[in-house]
Amino acid sequence: MPQMAPLWWEILFIMFMITFMTFNIMIYFNSGKSINKNIKINKKSFQLNWMW
Repeated sequence: MPQMAPLWWEILFIMFMITFMTFNIMIYFNSGKSINKNIKINKKSFQLNWMW
């Protein structure tokens, strides 16, 4: 039978995962609008002129 990890390790891991996911969600929704604008601007100004 495997040994169980201490309860505070599990609580620490769960709290880390919750904070990590909330920060990622906040960053996604805060920068999601500006990323779409930057992509549209870059597509208009980005042209490939290949000289072979």
